[in-house]
Amino acid sequence: MLQAEHVTVRYGDNAVVNDLSFRLEEGQWMMLAGPNGAGKSTLIEAIAQGVPYTGHILWEDRETSDLKPAELARRIGVLSQRNSVGYAYTVAEVIGLGRYAYRSHLFSGTNDEGKAHIENALEMTGLTGLRHASMLTLSGGETQRVFLAQVFAQDPQVLILDEPANHLDLKYQQHIFSLIREWLKQPGRAVLSVVHDLSLARRFGTHAVLMHRGKSVSQGPIGQVMTPDNLRAVYDMDVYAWMREMFSQWEM
Repeated sequence: MLQAEHVTVRYGDNAVVNDLSFRLEEGQWMMLAGPNGAGKSTLIEAIAQGVPYTGHILWEDRETSDLKPAELARRIGVLSQRNSVGYAYTVAEVIGLGRYAYRSHLFSGTNDEGKAHIENALEMTGLTGLRHASMLTLSGGETQRVFLAQVFAQDPQVLILDEPANHLDLKYQQHIFSLIREWLKQPGRAVLSVVHDLSLARRFGTHAVLMHRGKSVSQGPIGQVMTPDNLRAVYDMDVYAWMREMFSQWEM
């Protein structure tokens, strides 16, 4: 569905993403993992056409840079780490912006199908009771859920998520990841997400790209990528031993 071929993003002389390639297939949940500075979020920005890059990013063999914005938005939905609203829009109004790609023109209203997607997104993210609330009154976690609901309302074929559980408490971390997994069960869908929590990556991911200094160290099925040797090489520590030590505190 989505393919990157030799993608490189440079800031001056620094290659933040360096000659990276991958393929995202239908039904996959691919985790982009690696330490801070690995280039994960920059890769997401390149896919979203937010930063200049060299190489090719393809949607079913078409250059995504050749697609019109509305056409791209019907295929790919992106949730970034940093979301904010400077005006007193309501929760429902912000979620409704996810339907812009389906409008016949700028000032046309939302049809019944669009309204159904908005209602479903409100319910999925637990925001029904806040539909009339001003965005300026929300906590960071609530704001993140609103923008996730906006992406759900967009109804794309591929979700691209940069730390989707960022700022969320444990209840909503579990809720959001479970919702995404259910969303993925529908035909013709795939997910690509940046995740720092390796436990979440192992729990929900089907595939992974392990990145270090802008390059792909390993990619493929999650169990073949998240090995002790691969993680030690990237994080410069025994990740498996650390995880066992941390979780041992919960044993009764």
